[in-house]
Amino acid sequence: MKRFAIIFALLAVVRICTAQDGCRKDSDCTVHEKFMRLAIKVSEENVRHGGGPFGAVIVRNGEVVATGANRVTADNDPTAHAEISAIRAACKKLGTFDLSGCTIYTSCEPCPMCFGAIYWSHIDSMFYGNDKHDAADIGFDDAFIYEELDKAPAERRLKTGEILPDEAVRAFDMWREKSDKIEY
Repeated sequence: MKRFAIIFALLAVVRICTAQDGCRKDSDCTVHEKFMRLAIKVSEENVRHGGGPFGAVIVRNGEVVATGANRVTADNDPTAHAEISAIRAACKKLGTFDLSGCTIYTSCEPCPMCFGAIYWSHIDSMFYGNDKHDAADIGFDDAFIYEELDKAPAERRLKTGEILPDEAVRAFDMWREKSDKIEY
């Protein structure tokens, strides 16, 4: 029931922002600022409903395709970041995994996982409000992930090792030879 209340509240924010767009007149803000204000409103609404302070909006051809709010604690899903939620919703709405032609506006500079998802979804451009240092200041510090990625696998705190590569490569060989594959 709480999930529906949050979704309903976020839809209300989208309607309010689309109608009023946060600008008194066209000269008061750019199109980018209009959509960034919506991402910020989504993040604020999410905090009001017990979620994390992150919101994202995906736009194509000047129209909002999807919004997303951080649902990590609500869904017990560490991947349910605002950007991931928005990407999933946009892909579902558009019926494609390729979001070329879209722009994402996010209330905070994305973490490494979300950056990866943005690249994999082929979103054309991204704009953010707060940066990763602002996020670190309130307890969302992902600097250690960047540091870990720079290390050799044997030096990372996450135990990592390659097992059965000769067997695992068979799926890659099958993929390579598949003539009707959908590449992404």
